[in-house]
Amino acid sequence: MIELERQGDVYILHMRGGENRFNPESLAAINEKLDEVEASEGPAALVTTGEGKFYSNGLDLDRMTSEPDVTGAIIDGTHALFGRLLGFPMYTVAACNGHTFAAGAMLALAHDERIMRSDRGWFCLPEVDIGMNFTPLMSALIVARLPRLTAHRAMTTGKRYTAPEAIEAQIALEAVGESEVLARAVALAQPMAAKDRKMIGEVKRRIYADVLALLED
Repeated sequence: MIELERQGDVYILHMRGGENRFNPESLAAINEKLDEVEASEGPAALVTTGEGKFYSNGLDLDRMTSEPDVTGAIIDGTHALFGRLLGFPMYTVAACNGHTFAAGAMLALAHDERIMRSDRGWFCLPEVDIGMNFTPLMSALIVARLPRLTAHRAMTTGKRYTAPEAIEAQIALEAVGESEVLARAVALAQPMAAKDRKMIGEVKRRIYADVLALLED
């Protein structure tokens, strides 16, 4: 479900679980691969991507409904993943190959940059339409990573942003064809791989200290 490959100095974390929803098993698998990336030596950068129609549709709501006892673990684990990527000690790019929704959209926002597929797939924060409020950490992450007006509109309207609209709203950096999304993300990450890991991690953790502090509450 979660696979890791390397192209040059860029590690690529592939999410191959359909809608790539977050549950205890998928979160553990993602973190295991991130552990592997962090344990590596030498120049490195990170790209994450999905497969087919989906980058990620966020929380595993079916699992949370059928097994309410795991809800807290899923929420806490997802929060921790956001924090880990937000302060990750290397340059990160989300290669959004398809639909990037809810907590999946927040995961993409925790990366340094986002590349979207130009011909299909939306970026969307639909919580207002599905009756789920943003947690304080989720709200802080979104507001920290998006222009204030964009964050307000995205969070209060549940708008589905096409790639061109996402670029205009400063959600995504670029939009390319389906076959180019991953390659463009890797090309963007590769020149950044030589950055000092300790320094880039410290810089990001200081920038987002207020967001990361919510993980300790």
